[in-house]
Amino acid sequence: MGLKRTDEFRSDAVWIALTSGLTRKQVASDLGVGLSTLNKWVTAHRDADLVSDKDLELARENERLRRENRILKEERLDLKKGNGLLRGSKAMRSRFIEENSDAFNSNRMCDVLDVSPRGLRAYRSRPASQRQRTDMIVLAHIKEQAHLSLGSYGRPRMTEELKELGLNIGHRRIGRLMRENGIRVERSKKYKVTTDSNHAFNIAPNLLNRDFQADHPNQKWAGDISYVWTHEGWLYLAVILDLHSRRVIGWAVSNRMKRDLAIRALKMVIALRQPPKGCIHHTDRGSQYCSHDYQKILRQHGFKVSMSGKGNCYNNSAVETFFKTIKAELIWRRSWQTRRDTEIAIFEYINGFYKPRRRHSALGWKSPVAFERKVA
Repeated sequence: MGLKRTDEFRSDAVWIALTSGLTRKQVASDLGVGLSTLNKWVTAHRDADLVSDKDLELARENERLRRENRILKEERLDLKKGNGLLRGSKAMRSRFIEENSDAFNSNRMCDVLDVSPRGLRAYRSRPASQRQRTDMIVLAHIKEQAHLSLGSYGRPRMTEELKELGLNIGHRRIGRLMRENGIRVERSKKYKVTTDSNHAFNIAPNLLNRDFQADHPNQKWAGDISYVWTHEGWLYLAVILDLHSRRVIGWAVSNRMKRDLAIRALKMVIALRQPPKGCIHHTDRGSQYCSHDYQKILRQHGFKVSMSGKGNCYNNSAVETFFKTIKAELIWRRSWQTRRDTEIAIFEYINGFYKPRRRHSALGWKSPVAFERKVA
């Protein structure tokens, strides 16, 4: 992959190599790392005394127990009735005994569920099945991609990411592994009004009419302004997207929501893209976009001006979706101390993840950069 491996990925790789029963060569191949690299990781862990024999045995037991289908159990176990487990397989009954050994006497459960102590010992020492081994490999990749995606990938995007890595794993299996290991996307929500439509400037018609598809770059652009709360006060973010690839092609930040914020983002994208005459420029009807200075720049470069209807966010949903994404995947996850720190984080998110890596369902699960490259 050409990527620097995380400490968690290396730890998972060592754990799989030492507990899965697979050869080092198989583990290295499945994880996409060199055999010598994997051997170095294992040696480093042993030298650091990070993996003891007791830890390895506990890891084997935990991994074996996790991979079976979980048994629904009541808060109070009726051992006399056996909770219907007598109809299950011996492996299922043995696993149930292991899961409840802290709460109930193992010998008594063996008697009730018709599992011999010898059979229970055999279950504990049995190596992981091929499916369990595969789950261990897939989980290591899921953890790695969850880290690289800033924890923003749910089941659909994670499935596409693993397919591109050569792991043809079904989305249900990936969803199960994510659910069992607490890998989830967390979202929260805050709100602040950013559109001031109470002004005397002229309003342009809605040329897009909610048609956010474009056949080629620089055909349709859309812009808007949002906000981030920091301990120094509000930080406002203006962006412009190319609707062909949903790529952020221009952006600017400021501690005030004035017209110069929108103008700086516009000048940036004009300098970078040099759009042809007739490109549609769509925004809401906020005063920043309706101002004489902003409209003058649009006229000078031959844009077709388009504006949303009053109070209708769906008329600019492509940019609204971007703001929802960056807030859920970056902004809402921490408390921001300074505007400068926030600006740097936004820059790294847009240029380091959103444009080159993040997959979009509207683009056939490709990133904006990959989509533009494919079309070109």
